[in-house]
Amino acid sequence: MISASDFRNGVTFEMDGQVMQVVEFQHVKPGKGAAFVRTKMKNVITGAVTETSFNPTAKFENAYVERKDMEYSYNDGDLYYFMDMESFDMLPIGKDTLPDGFKFVKENMTCKVMSYKGKVFGVEPPNFVELEVTETDPGFKGDTATNVTKPATLETGAEIKVPLFISPGDKIRVDTRTGEYLERAKA
Repeated sequence: MISASDFRNGVTFEMDGQVMQVVEFQHVKPGKGAAFVRTKMKNVITGAVTETSFNPTAKFENAYVERKDMEYSYNDGDLYYFMDMESFDMLPIGKDTLPDGFKFVKENMTCKVMSYKGKVFGVEPPNFVELEVTETDPGFKGDTATNVTKPATLETGAEIKVPLFISPGDKIRVDTRTGEYLERAKA
């Protein structure tokens, strides 16, 4: 059990059957009246953020969210299979559970699979990946305006904007959280 007075950023707890994570908290002691804890919390499964005030003595059940490194193996229709690197068991995860940034993940990359009481609710791809550009228009001599970009297709099929000097076959680094080009990969 955890009381509201013990809240810290990142603490996960169960409230009304939902798993919540503290994003921000503030202990408030007004001149008149009882103290309270103002909390901004995120529903770990749905991602919804809410703000609530609690009595500091309110008690909640601890929620242990398991974050396990698993290797993405392959997909079959709407099911994506991840391998547990310790037991070599395959875990199928539905397409609707995957984040937008998963389009940058290729086979054999390690991702964090998040679950609560054995139920998978999210997959966290690596923050940065190196991918090969498979298709893009050639940059023309004289196109030297700053920050000019062109569309490019990556080996995973994802499309992003890249600078004009990038050509097919180049390896680039991509931020999976924003979907932005970062730099050419070091050879």
